[in-house]
Amino acid sequence: MQHANALNRLNRLPISRFHKFTLFAVSFAYFFEFADINSFATTAPKLIKLWGVTVDQVAYVTSLSFVGMFFGSIIASTIADRWGRRNALVLTTVWFGVFSFAAVFSWDIVSLGVFRVLTSAGLSAMTVVAVIYVNELYPAANRGKYQAYAIVIGICGTPVTNLIASVVVPLGDWAWRLVYLWGALGVLLVLFTRRLKESPRWYESRGEHAKADAVLREIEARVAAEKGPLPEPAPPAGEAPVAKAPLRLLLRKKYLLPTLLLTVLWVTQTIGFFGYSSWAPTLLAKEGFSVEKSVFYVALTTVGAPLGSYLAALVTDRFERKWCLVAFGTVIALCGLLYGLTFNPVLIVVFGFLVNMFERGYTALGYAYSPELFDTRGRSLGTGVSYGLGRLSNAAGPLIVAGLYNGSGYRSVFFFIAGTWLVGAVVLAVFGPRTRQARLARAAAAPAGV
Repeated sequence: MQHANALNRLNRLPISRFHKFTLFAVSFAYFFEFADINSFATTAPKLIKLWGVTVDQVAYVTSLSFVGMFFGSIIASTIADRWGRRNALVLTTVWFGVFSFAAVFSWDIVSLGVFRVLTSAGLSAMTVVAVIYVNELYPAANRGKYQAYAIVIGICGTPVTNLIASVVVPLGDWAWRLVYLWGALGVLLVLFTRRLKESPRWYESRGEHAKADAVLREIEARVAAEKGPLPEPAPPAGEAPVAKAPLRLLLRKKYLLPTLLLTVLWVTQTIGFFGYSSWAPTLLAKEGFSVEKSVFYVALTTVGAPLGSYLAALVTDRFERKWCLVAFGTVIALCGLLYGLTFNPVLIVVFGFLVNMFERGYTALGYAYSPELFDTRGRSLGTGVSYGLGRLSNAAGPLIVAGLYNGSGYRSVFFFIAGTWLVGAVVLAVFGPRTRQARLARAAAAPAGV
């Protein structure tokens, strides 16, 4: 077989049970990623009292976790290109689940820090792989919406975990360990492995057209049995097989500019988001709120996260993603600043709710936008490197936050974070390419019925 025509064959498929099961599996992985990603933030106030951990030590553990995320992102792109999107998704999810379980048995802040670095590497790797996997399996006209739907479901892991933490952490000196045990349940993704399909576009990019065709035929048969006869796909466009994308590929202008832009997007998103989520419980506790109240208030604010992802699902395929990102980033900066300027519990919850809502909408939009700036050859590498550099940047973020808090006080932290979000919005507004017309053109190339 000379060409499997994977892109056009996938683009003309109606949404079916195959797509919905894939969505469920990816959402499951996302759920426990989001459940685990703030575990240290929710347990840090307790450890400050129990182990005498300092704000600076919290900063160091948080910073090193982002170094782990950087390496996880880079390694993920290699794994996804070499062993396939599906295998990489399962492997990275099992990785973070195993090391989250190991954190249950931590005996001091150093051992916990080591386990958190290794967990974070898996969390970031899983995210990169999941973004690519959804991008390559769903029709162009719908992939942004379903990327956002996966986040809508997955992001529920954040408020659920924070609410669980608010209940279990105060139970006793040992109870904080249950938060990490909860995050470890992501390993159960292995139960879905058999029904997940490898990306035909990955096979095709390697020149393995027979394997791509076999997977496509299986998918098409399942969809046709449910939805009826399928329309003919558009003719294939020739694309040379790719064995491996070397890192130097990103130095070409075609890949360098989107990589730099997405690096800014993920740097500002990472520092901006984790500046709030990683520090809010600790800083509120430091400002006089009890550990129980600080964790509970933050748990209430994260209830807005699924709504933000759902909002992104409503707008992502209707409007230009670039401008949606700019609008969301600006709103986050404003609400986050107001969050930091009040000590009223009701306003803390209200503005924190809005920050979480729009930030998770921003993240869902970013996950859909990022892989669209690359072709199949550069998609895994470009997405992984830009996302990884964003995570690496926050190795400095917690140290900056700790320095600002110790030197200038609580409110200076939120001025810094709001400024970070505004920088990202401005850079996207000025330099961000538009992708909607390209998506519409690809959708138009497929027959009606998508």
